[in-house]
Amino acid sequence: MTLSSRLTASASHALFIVIATLLMWPTAAAAQLKVLISGGFTGAYEQLLPEFERTSGIKVTTGSGASQGTGPQTIGAQLARGVPADVVILSREGLNELIAANRIVAGTDADLARVPLGVAVRAGAARPDVSTVEAFKRTVTNAKVVAVPGSTSGIYLTSELFPRLGIAEKVNVKVTPRGAGATAMVAAGDAELAVMPVSEIIRVPGVDFAGTIPAEIQLVQVFSAAVAAGSKEADAGKRLIEFLVSEGASAAIRKSGMEPLGKRGRN
Repeated sequence: MTLSSRLTASASHALFIVIATLLMWPTAAAAQLKVLISGGFTGAYEQLLPEFERTSGIKVTTGSGASQGTGPQTIGAQLARGVPADVVILSREGLNELIAANRIVAGTDADLARVPLGVAVRAGAARPDVSTVEAFKRTVTNAKVVAVPGSTSGIYLTSELFPRLGIAEKVNVKVTPRGAGATAMVAAGDAELAVMPVSEIIRVPGVDFAGTIPAEIQLVQVFSAAVAAGSKEADAGKRLIEFLVSEGASAAIRKSGMEPLGKRGRN
């Protein structure tokens, strides 16, 4: 064999070894994020997620849970029993509870958007007057059933607002675990109306948005995000949060019935 042939064979052998070694190495996997989200921000999130995945290369798996309340499906209860999550998105009230329980990475919380409470009626039904406090009181006390979520907004309505207005014993309230349950009752005709965040009304088929409740009795909820304690994808989680607070997310947030905030949290 000539020197030239030996060099060619040697180079080919070396190339084979390099290729074989590369094939044996594990392929670097793209980050995989797990998100737990409550209903209020879901409409905007579902519009924004495909763009985030496309531009970041990060794949996201999404689960859901209530911001607050009782039962096993609240976000706090899921985290407490070990359900894996890298990012949580929920009401600021619920997030503050998680911060107090040390279930959030300090300094990663950010306020995404805010939304007022509104009234849902069955699609095509007459829209009740809720423009004043007295009109709102008449509407909810005359309704056969008023559905409310068992989370932040429902807690406010049943524990604070209805007692303050002196109508706690006059309103036939049906508390559902999630906002989706409240709108489902209205759509099915099992409740005449629901009171809940506007963002959970306007995106739901089978119900119509009848208006926001008066400013004097309004609860404007802030929805926030943070990296969950113990996340192995904290950097990717921070990228998702930065995307959601960016100016580019504002249009989708407004379309979902919310006002974008784009603010870092208070930690």
